[in-house]
Amino acid sequence: MSILLTHAYYLFEDAKERAIMKPYAPLGILYISAYLNQNNVSNFVFDSTFYSKAEQLHFIEEKQPKVVAIYTNLMTKINVIKLVKLLKTDEKYGYPKIILGGPDITYNCENYLNTGSDFLIIGEGEQTTFELYNAIINNKTYNEISGIAYLENGSVKKTTPRTKIKDLTELPLPNREAIPVDKYLNTWKTHHGKSSMTVSTQRGCPYTCKWCSTAVYGQSYRRRPADLVANELKLLKDTYNPDTIWFVDDVFTVSHKWLEAFHDEVIKQDAIIPFECITRAERLNDDILKLLKEAGCYRIWIGAESGSQKIIDAMDRRVDVDVVKEAIQKTNALGMESGTFIMVGYPGENEKDINDTITYLKAANPTHFTITVAYPIKGTSLYNDIEDKITVKPNWETSTDRDIDFTRTYPRKFYDYAVRRIVNEVNFNKEKLNDKNLKKMIGYKLKSSLARGLMKLSK
Repeated sequence: MSILLTHAYYLFEDAKERAIMKPYAPLGILYISAYLNQNNVSNFVFDSTFYSKAEQLHFIEEKQPKVVAIYTNLMTKINVIKLVKLLKTDEKYGYPKIILGGPDITYNCENYLNTGSDFLIIGEGEQTTFELYNAIINNKTYNEISGIAYLENGSVKKTTPRTKIKDLTELPLPNREAIPVDKYLNTWKTHHGKSSMTVSTQRGCPYTCKWCSTAVYGQSYRRRPADLVANELKLLKDTYNPDTIWFVDDVFTVSHKWLEAFHDEVIKQDAIIPFECITRAERLNDDILKLLKEAGCYRIWIGAESGSQKIIDAMDRRVDVDVVKEAIQKTNALGMESGTFIMVGYPGENEKDINDTITYLKAANPTHFTITVAYPIKGTSLYNDIEDKITVKPNWETSTDRDIDFTRTYPRKFYDYAVRRIVNEVNFNKEKLNDKNLKKMIGYKLKSSLARGLMKLSK
Protein backbone atom coordinates (compact mmCIF):
# COMPACT_ATOMS: atom_id res chain seq x y z
CA MET A 1 0.00 0.00 0.00
CA SER A 2 1.47 3.34 -1.06
CA ILE A 3 -1.41 5.74 -0.40
CA LEU A 4 -3.44 6.20 2.73
CA LEU A 5 -6.66 8.25 2.77
CA THR A 6 -7.66 9.61 6.14
CA HIS A 7 -9.09 12.55 8.10
CA ALA A 8 -8.72 13.90 11.64
CA TYR A 9 -12.16 13.68 13.24
CA TYR A 10 -11.86 11.79 16.53
CA LEU A 11 -15.37 11.37 17.94
CA PHE A 12 -14.39 10.31 21.44
CA GLU A 13 -11.89 13.16 21.87
CA ASP A 14 -14.50 15.86 21.26
CA ALA A 15 -16.88 16.57 24.17
CA LYS A 16 -19.43 18.35 21.96
CA GLU A 17 -19.50 15.54 19.42
CA ARG A 18 -19.83 12.95 22.20
CA ALA A 19 -22.89 14.80 23.44
CA ILE A 20 -24.46 14.75 19.96
CA MET A 21 -23.31 11.26 18.86
CA LYS A 22 -24.41 11.60 15.23
CA PRO A 23 -21.32 10.51 13.26
CA TYR A 24 -21.48 10.03 9.51
CA ALA A 25 -19.09 8.24 7.19
CA PRO A 26 -16.50 10.38 5.33
CA LEU A 27 -18.18 10.11 1.92
CA GLY A 28 -15.66 12.30 0.11
CA ILE A 29 -12.77 10.03 1.09
CA LEU A 30 -14.80 6.95 0.19
CA TYR A 31 -15.51 8.32 -3.30
CA ILE A 32 -11.79 8.91 -3.84
CA SER A 33 -10.97 5.41 -2.55
CA ALA A 34 -13.48 3.86 -4.96
CA TYR A 35 -12.12 5.90 -7.86
CA LEU A 36 -8.57 4.78 -7.09
CA ASN A 37 -9.74 1.16 -6.88
CA GLN A 38 -11.49 1.57 -10.23
CA ASN A 39 -8.17 2.73 -11.68
CA ASN A 40 -6.16 -0.12 -10.13
CA VAL A 41 -4.49 1.95 -7.43
CA SER A 42 -4.30 0.04 -4.17
CA ASN A 43 -5.23 2.23 -1.21
CA PHE A 44 -6.32 2.07 2.39
CA VAL A 45 -8.79 4.23 4.28
CA PHE A 46 -8.11 4.94 7.92
CA ASP A 47 -11.42 6.31 9.15
CA SER A 48 -10.40 8.02 12.38
CA THR A 49 -13.96 8.62 13.61
CA PHE A 50 -14.02 5.80 16.17
CA TYR A 51 -10.30 5.75 16.85
CA SER A 52 -7.71 7.97 18.49
CA LYS A 53 -4.91 9.99 16.94
CA ALA A 54 -2.47 7.61 18.66
CA GLU A 55 -4.07 4.63 16.88
CA GLN A 56 -3.99 6.52 13.60
CA LEU A 57 -0.30 7.33 14.00
CA HIS A 58 0.49 3.75 14.97
CA PHE A 59 -1.15 2.54 11.76
CA ILE A 60 0.83 5.01 9.65
CA GLU A 61 4.06 4.00 11.38
CA GLU A 62 3.29 0.35 10.74
CA LYS A 63 2.30 0.69 7.08
CA GLN A 64 4.77 3.42 6.04
CA PRO A 65 2.65 4.74 3.13
CA LYS A 66 4.53 6.86 0.59
CA VAL A 67 1.56 9.24 0.34
CA VAL A 68 -0.94 10.32 3.00
CA ALA A 69 -3.98 12.19 1.71
CA ILE A 70 -5.97 14.00 4.42
CA TYR A 71 -9.42 15.57 4.18
CA THR A 72 -9.81 18.82 6.12
CA ASN A 73 -12.68 21.16 6.97
CA LEU A 74 -13.48 23.76 9.62
CA MET A 75 -14.23 21.11 12.24
CA THR A 76 -11.03 19.13 11.74
CA LYS A 77 -8.56 21.82 10.63
CA ILE A 78 -6.65 22.18 13.90
CA ASN A 79 -6.25 18.40 14.26
CA VAL A 80 -5.14 18.13 10.63
CA ILE A 81 -2.40 20.73 11.11
CA LYS A 82 -1.08 18.86 14.17
CA LEU A 83 -1.15 15.57 12.23
CA VAL A 84 0.73 17.04 9.27
CA LYS A 85 3.49 18.45 11.49
CA LEU A 86 3.98 15.11 13.23
CA LEU A 87 4.18 13.19 9.96
CA LYS A 88 6.66 15.64 8.46
CA THR A 89 9.01 15.90 11.45
CA ASP A 90 9.20 12.40 12.95
CA GLU A 91 11.26 9.92 10.95
CA LYS A 92 9.36 6.91 12.27
CA TYR A 93 6.48 7.75 9.92
CA GLY A 94 8.75 7.58 6.87
CA TYR A 95 8.33 11.23 5.85
CA PRO A 96 5.38 10.55 3.47
CA LYS A 97 4.26 13.08 0.90
CA ILE A 98 1.24 14.88 2.36
CA ILE A 99 -1.77 15.81 0.22
CA LEU A 100 -4.59 17.89 1.71
CA GLY A 101 -8.04 18.40 0.25
CA GLY A 102 -11.42 19.72 1.35
CA PRO A 103 -13.43 22.96 1.51
CA ASP A 104 -11.04 24.87 3.77
CA ILE A 105 -8.12 24.48 1.36
CA THR A 106 -9.10 26.70 -1.57
CA TYR A 107 -8.70 30.10 0.07
CA ASN A 108 -5.95 29.19 2.53
CA CYS A 109 -3.34 27.65 0.21
CA GLU A 110 -0.28 29.43 1.54
CA ASN A 111 -1.17 28.77 5.17
CA TYR A 112 -1.72 25.05 4.63
CA LEU A 113 1.42 24.63 2.56
CA ASN A 114 3.42 26.37 5.27
CA THR A 115 2.33 23.71 7.77
CA GLY A 116 4.48 21.21 5.88
CA SER A 117 1.90 19.84 3.44
CA ASP A 118 3.40 18.98 0.05
CA PHE A 119 0.32 19.37 -2.16
CA LEU A 120 -3.19 20.76 -1.97
CA ILE A 121 -6.09 19.54 -4.06
CA ILE A 122 -8.39 22.40 -4.99
CA GLY A 123 -11.92 21.30 -5.90
CA GLU A 124 -13.10 17.75 -6.57
CA GLY A 125 -10.60 15.13 -5.52
CA GLU A 126 -11.08 11.90 -7.45
CA GLN A 127 -9.25 12.56 -10.72
CA THR A 128 -6.70 14.90 -9.16
CA THR A 129 -5.70 12.43 -6.43
CA PHE A 130 -5.23 9.68 -9.01
CA GLU A 131 -3.06 11.83 -11.30
CA LEU A 132 -1.06 13.37 -8.47
CA TYR A 133 -0.38 10.02 -6.82
CA ASN A 134 0.93 8.59 -10.09
CA ALA A 135 3.18 11.61 -10.55
CA ILE A 136 4.58 11.25 -7.02
CA ILE A 137 5.19 7.50 -7.29
CA ASN A 138 6.75 7.78 -10.75
CA ASN A 139 8.75 10.91 -9.87
CA LYS A 140 7.13 12.98 -12.63
CA THR A 141 6.54 16.74 -12.77
CA TYR A 142 3.35 18.20 -11.33
CA ASN A 143 2.79 21.41 -13.27
CA GLU A 144 0.51 19.80 -15.84
CA ILE A 145 -1.83 18.30 -13.22
CA SER A 146 -4.93 20.49 -12.98
CA GLY A 147 -6.37 21.54 -9.64
CA ILE A 148 -3.37 21.46 -7.33
CA ALA A 149 -1.18 23.89 -5.41
CA TYR A 150 2.34 23.48 -4.03
CA LEU A 151 5.37 25.53 -3.07
CA GLU A 152 7.96 26.29 -5.71
CA ASN A 153 11.02 28.23 -4.57
CA GLY A 154 9.08 29.31 -1.49
CA SER A 155 6.11 30.70 -3.44
CA VAL A 156 2.67 29.17 -3.93
CA LYS A 157 2.19 27.73 -7.40
CA LYS A 158 -1.35 26.92 -8.54
CA THR A 159 -1.97 24.90 -11.68
CA THR A 160 -4.94 25.44 -13.99
CA PRO A 161 -8.30 24.77 -12.30
CA ARG A 162 -9.64 21.25 -12.55
CA THR A 163 -12.67 20.90 -14.86
CA LYS A 164 -15.56 19.60 -12.80
CA ILE A 165 -16.82 16.12 -13.54
CA LYS A 166 -19.83 16.71 -15.76
CA ASP A 167 -21.13 13.15 -15.94
CA LEU A 168 -21.40 11.77 -12.41
CA THR A 169 -22.02 8.28 -13.79
CA GLU A 170 -18.22 8.18 -14.18
CA LEU A 171 -17.95 7.90 -10.40
CA PRO A 172 -18.17 4.49 -8.73
CA LEU A 173 -20.16 4.12 -5.53
CA PRO A 174 -18.27 5.20 -2.41
CA ASN A 175 -16.08 2.44 -0.97
CA ARG A 176 -18.07 1.83 2.21
CA GLU A 177 -16.42 -1.56 2.65
CA ALA A 178 -13.25 0.28 3.68
CA ILE A 179 -14.76 1.58 6.93
CA PRO A 180 -16.48 0.07 9.99
CA VAL A 181 -20.06 0.75 8.90
CA ASP A 182 -21.39 -1.32 11.79
CA LYS A 183 -19.87 1.14 14.27
CA TYR A 184 -21.83 3.99 12.69
CA LEU A 185 -25.08 2.02 12.62
CA ASN A 186 -24.71 0.82 16.20
CA THR A 187 -23.79 4.27 17.51
CA TRP A 188 -26.87 5.82 15.95
CA LYS A 189 -29.09 2.96 17.11
CA THR A 190 -27.79 3.13 20.67
CA HIS A 191 -28.05 6.90 21.09
CA HIS A 192 -31.03 7.77 18.85
CA GLY A 193 -33.04 4.59 18.41
CA LYS A 194 -32.52 4.53 14.63
CA SER A 195 -29.48 3.84 12.49
CA SER A 196 -28.61 6.28 9.72
CA MET A 197 -26.39 6.44 6.62
CA THR A 198 -25.59 9.15 4.07
CA VAL A 199 -26.07 9.28 0.31
CA SER A 200 -25.01 11.95 -2.18
CA THR A 201 -27.02 12.45 -5.38
CA GLN A 202 -25.67 15.77 -6.64
CA ARG A 203 -22.68 18.08 -6.70
CA GLY A 204 -22.72 21.84 -6.59
CA CYS A 205 -25.43 24.35 -5.77
CA PRO A 206 -26.82 26.88 -8.28
CA TYR A 207 -27.80 29.41 -5.58
CA THR A 208 -25.84 32.40 -4.33
CA CYS A 209 -26.34 32.63 -0.55
CA LYS A 210 -23.59 34.99 0.60
CA TRP A 211 -22.51 33.03 3.68
CA CYS A 212 -22.23 29.64 1.96
CA SER A 213 -18.95 28.17 0.70
CA THR A 214 -18.87 26.53 -2.74
CA ALA A 215 -15.12 25.90 -2.60
CA VAL A 216 -15.20 22.22 -3.64
CA TYR A 217 -18.11 21.64 -6.02
CA GLY A 218 -18.69 25.19 -7.19
CA GLN A 219 -21.85 27.05 -8.08
CA SER A 220 -23.10 24.33 -10.37
CA TYR A 221 -25.73 21.61 -10.56
CA ARG A 222 -24.74 18.09 -11.57
CA ARG A 223 -26.80 15.04 -10.68
CA ARG A 224 -26.55 11.29 -10.72
CA PRO A 225 -29.34 9.57 -12.68
CA ALA A 226 -32.32 8.72 -10.50
CA ASP A 227 -32.19 5.01 -11.33
CA LEU A 228 -28.57 4.78 -10.14
CA VAL A 229 -29.42 6.53 -6.88
CA ALA A 230 -32.24 4.02 -6.39
CA ASN A 231 -29.75 1.22 -7.14
CA GLU A 232 -27.52 2.54 -4.36
CA LEU A 233 -30.42 2.73 -1.91
CA LYS A 234 -31.41 -0.83 -2.76
CA LEU A 235 -27.83 -1.96 -2.18
CA LEU A 236 -27.70 -0.21 1.21
CA LYS A 237 -31.06 -1.66 2.15
CA ASP A 238 -30.01 -5.21 1.30
CA THR A 239 -26.49 -4.94 2.73
CA TYR A 240 -26.81 -2.78 5.85
CA ASN A 241 -30.56 -2.28 6.37
CA PRO A 242 -30.27 1.26 7.84
CA ASP A 243 -33.37 2.71 9.46
CA THR A 244 -32.90 6.10 7.80
CA ILE A 245 -30.94 7.90 5.08
CA TRP A 246 -29.61 11.46 5.17
CA PHE A 247 -29.24 12.93 1.69
CA VAL A 248 -26.30 15.32 1.91
CA ASP A 249 -27.32 17.39 -1.15
CA ASP A 250 -27.70 21.15 -0.75
CA VAL A 251 -31.10 21.35 -2.48
CA PHE A 252 -32.70 17.93 -2.91
CA THR A 253 -35.75 19.12 -4.88
CA VAL A 254 -33.98 21.61 -7.15
CA SER A 255 -35.13 19.55 -10.17
CA HIS A 256 -38.76 18.45 -10.12
CA LYS A 257 -38.19 16.26 -13.17
CA TRP A 258 -35.39 14.38 -11.40
CA LEU A 259 -37.47 14.00 -8.25
CA GLU A 260 -40.37 12.49 -10.21
CA ALA A 261 -37.96 9.94 -11.72
CA PHE A 262 -36.46 9.22 -8.30
CA HIS A 263 -39.93 8.65 -6.83
CA ASP A 264 -40.78 6.15 -9.58
CA GLU A 265 -37.44 4.34 -9.36
CA VAL A 266 -37.37 3.76 -5.59
CA ILE A 267 -40.87 2.31 -5.77
CA LYS A 268 -40.06 0.15 -8.81
CA GLN A 269 -36.80 -1.15 -7.30
CA ASP A 270 -38.23 -1.70 -3.79
CA ALA A 271 -35.54 0.72 -2.62
CA ILE A 272 -37.53 2.90 -0.23
CA ILE A 273 -35.70 3.76 2.98
CA PRO A 274 -37.08 6.52 5.24
CA PHE A 275 -35.01 9.62 4.54
CA GLU A 276 -34.47 13.26 5.37
CA CYS A 277 -33.22 15.96 3.05
CA ILE A 278 -32.55 19.69 2.70
CA THR A 279 -34.28 21.94 0.20
CA ARG A 280 -35.54 25.43 -0.51
CA ALA A 281 -39.13 26.48 0.09
CA GLU A 282 -39.77 27.71 -3.45
CA ARG A 283 -38.75 24.28 -4.78
CA LEU A 284 -41.63 22.69 -2.89
CA ASN A 285 -45.30 22.57 -3.78
CA ASP A 286 -48.20 20.27 -2.96
CA ASP A 287 -47.30 17.74 -5.67
CA ILE A 288 -43.61 17.64 -4.74
CA LEU A 289 -44.40 17.21 -1.04
CA LYS A 290 -46.65 14.29 -1.92
CA LEU A 291 -43.94 12.69 -4.08
CA LEU A 292 -41.39 13.10 -1.30
CA LYS A 293 -43.62 11.42 1.24
CA GLU A 294 -44.43 8.52 -1.10
CA ALA A 295 -40.71 8.05 -1.82
CA GLY A 296 -39.97 7.66 1.90
CA CYS A 297 -39.25 11.18 3.12
CA TYR A 298 -40.05 11.63 6.80
CA ARG A 299 -38.24 14.93 7.48
CA ILE A 300 -37.53 17.99 5.30
CA TRP A 301 -35.08 20.71 6.30
CA ILE A 302 -36.21 23.96 4.70
CA GLY A 303 -33.73 26.82 4.80
CA ALA A 304 -34.81 30.24 6.01
CA GLU A 305 -31.88 31.52 8.10
CA SER A 306 -33.97 34.41 9.45
CA GLY A 307 -37.54 35.48 10.05
CA SER A 308 -36.68 38.98 8.85
CA GLN A 309 -37.13 39.59 5.13
CA LYS A 310 -34.55 42.37 5.40
CA ILE A 311 -31.88 39.92 6.57
CA ILE A 312 -32.93 37.23 4.09
CA ASP A 313 -32.47 39.74 1.29
CA ALA A 314 -29.10 40.84 2.70
CA MET A 315 -28.01 37.19 2.53
CA ASP A 316 -29.08 37.00 -1.13
CA ARG A 317 -31.31 34.05 -0.23
CA ARG A 318 -33.87 35.05 -2.88
CA VAL A 319 -36.87 33.67 -1.05
CA ASP A 320 -39.91 35.12 0.68
CA VAL A 321 -40.12 34.38 4.40
CA ASP A 322 -43.86 33.72 4.09
CA VAL A 323 -43.18 31.11 1.40
CA VAL A 324 -40.79 29.37 3.80
CA LYS A 325 -43.33 29.52 6.60
CA GLU A 326 -46.05 28.03 4.40
CA ALA A 327 -43.76 25.23 3.19
CA ILE A 328 -42.99 24.24 6.79
CA GLN A 329 -46.67 24.31 7.71
CA LYS A 330 -47.61 22.15 4.70
CA THR A 331 -44.86 19.67 5.55
CA ASN A 332 -46.26 19.39 9.08
CA ALA A 333 -49.80 18.99 7.77
CA LEU A 334 -48.77 16.01 5.62
CA GLY A 335 -47.41 14.20 8.67
CA MET A 336 -43.75 14.70 7.83
CA GLU A 337 -41.33 16.33 10.24
CA SER A 338 -40.00 19.76 9.34
CA GLY A 339 -36.74 21.44 10.18
CA THR A 340 -35.25 24.84 9.56
CA PHE A 341 -31.98 26.70 10.06
CA ILE A 342 -31.59 30.05 11.81
CA MET A 343 -28.59 32.37 11.79
CA VAL A 344 -28.34 35.41 14.04
CA GLY A 345 -25.77 38.18 14.10
CA TYR A 346 -25.72 38.71 10.35
CA PRO A 347 -24.47 42.18 9.29
CA GLY A 348 -27.20 44.75 9.81
CA GLU A 349 -29.37 42.58 12.08
CA ASN A 350 -31.04 44.49 14.92
CA GLU A 351 -33.42 43.64 17.74
CA LYS A 352 -36.49 44.00 15.51
CA ASP A 353 -35.05 41.36 13.18
CA ILE A 354 -34.58 39.03 16.15
CA ASN A 355 -38.22 39.59 17.15
CA ASP A 356 -39.31 38.89 13.56
CA THR A 357 -37.42 35.59 13.70
CA ILE A 358 -39.20 34.60 16.91
CA THR A 359 -42.57 35.48 15.37
CA TYR A 360 -41.73 33.50 12.24
CA LEU A 361 -40.64 30.39 14.16
CA LYS A 362 -43.76 30.44 16.31
CA ALA A 363 -46.03 30.71 13.28
CA ALA A 364 -44.17 28.18 11.12
CA ASN A 365 -43.77 25.78 14.07
CA PRO A 366 -41.04 23.52 12.63
CA THR A 367 -40.53 20.19 14.34
CA HIS A 368 -36.82 20.97 14.66
CA PHE A 369 -34.62 24.00 14.21
CA THR A 370 -30.92 24.71 14.58
CA ILE A 371 -29.49 28.11 15.40
CA THR A 372 -26.02 29.61 15.18
CA VAL A 373 -24.29 32.97 15.31
CA ALA A 374 -23.12 34.00 11.84
CA TYR A 375 -19.42 33.65 11.08
CA PRO A 376 -17.58 34.54 7.85
CA ILE A 377 -15.95 31.70 5.90
CA LYS A 378 -13.02 32.88 3.83
CA GLY A 379 -13.87 32.91 0.13
CA THR A 380 -17.56 33.67 0.62
CA SER A 381 -19.32 36.93 -0.28
CA LEU A 382 -20.05 37.46 3.42
CA TYR A 383 -16.32 37.34 4.22
CA ASN A 384 -15.57 39.80 1.43
CA ASP A 385 -18.30 42.14 2.70
CA ILE A 386 -17.00 42.26 6.29
CA GLU A 387 -13.26 41.79 5.79
CA ASP A 388 -12.50 45.42 6.62
CA LYS A 389 -14.72 45.16 9.72
CA ILE A 390 -12.98 42.16 11.31
CA THR A 391 -12.28 42.83 14.99
CA VAL A 392 -11.07 39.38 16.09
CA LYS A 393 -8.84 37.28 13.85
CA PRO A 394 -7.10 34.64 15.99
CA ASN A 395 -3.94 32.70 15.14
CA TRP A 396 -4.66 30.78 11.96
CA GLU A 397 -3.12 27.46 13.04
CA THR A 398 -4.99 27.25 16.33
CA SER A 399 -8.40 28.60 15.30
CA THR A 400 -11.00 28.37 12.53
CA ASP A 401 -13.17 30.85 10.67
CA ARG A 402 -15.79 30.26 13.36
CA ASP A 403 -13.59 32.24 15.74
CA ILE A 404 -13.47 35.34 13.54
CA ASP A 405 -15.60 38.25 14.75
CA PHE A 406 -16.51 41.51 13.08
CA THR A 407 -18.32 44.74 13.81
CA ARG A 408 -22.03 43.98 14.05
CA THR A 409 -25.02 46.11 14.99
CA TYR A 410 -24.49 45.04 18.61
CA PRO A 411 -21.59 43.29 20.41
CA ARG A 412 -21.20 39.54 19.88
CA LYS A 413 -22.48 38.84 23.39
CA PHE A 414 -25.85 40.33 22.42
CA TYR A 415 -26.32 37.63 19.78
CA ASP A 416 -25.25 34.84 22.14
CA TYR A 417 -28.06 35.94 24.45
CA ALA A 418 -30.37 36.29 21.45
CA VAL A 419 -29.82 32.61 20.68
CA ARG A 420 -30.94 31.72 24.23
CA ARG A 421 -33.97 33.96 23.95
CA ILE A 422 -35.09 32.51 20.61
CA VAL A 423 -34.66 28.90 21.75
CA ASN A 424 -36.56 29.38 25.00
CA GLU A 425 -39.30 31.53 23.49
CA VAL A 426 -39.95 28.98 20.73
CA ASN A 427 -39.86 26.06 23.18
CA PHE A 428 -42.35 27.90 25.39
CA ASN A 429 -44.64 28.30 22.41
CA LYS A 430 -44.40 24.59 21.52
CA GLU A 431 -45.37 23.58 25.05
CA LYS A 432 -48.26 26.04 24.99
CA LEU A 433 -49.57 24.78 21.63
CA ASN A 434 -49.49 21.20 22.81
CA ASP A 435 -51.00 21.86 26.26
CA LYS A 436 -48.00 20.22 27.85
CA ASN A 437 -46.00 20.70 31.03
CA LEU A 438 -46.87 23.96 32.83
CA LYS A 439 -43.64 23.78 34.85
CA LYS A 440 -41.62 23.60 31.63
CA MET A 441 -43.56 26.51 30.15
CA ILE A 442 -42.75 28.69 33.16
CA GLY A 443 -39.11 27.64 32.98
CA TYR A 444 -38.81 28.51 29.29
CA LYS A 445 -40.51 31.87 29.78
CA LEU A 446 -38.24 32.78 32.69
CA LYS A 447 -35.14 31.85 30.69
CA SER A 448 -36.42 33.83 27.71
CA SER A 449 -37.06 36.90 29.87
CA LEU A 450 -33.61 36.63 31.44
CA ALA A 451 -31.96 36.37 28.04
CA ARG A 452 -33.90 39.40 26.80
CA GLY A 453 -32.70 41.40 29.78
CA LEU A 454 -29.11 40.34 29.16
CA MET A 455 -29.49 41.34 25.50
CA LYS A 456 -30.42 44.86 26.55
CA LEU A 457 -27.54 45.07 29.02
CA SER A 458 -25.03 43.91 26.41
CA LYS A 459 -25.95 46.48 23.75
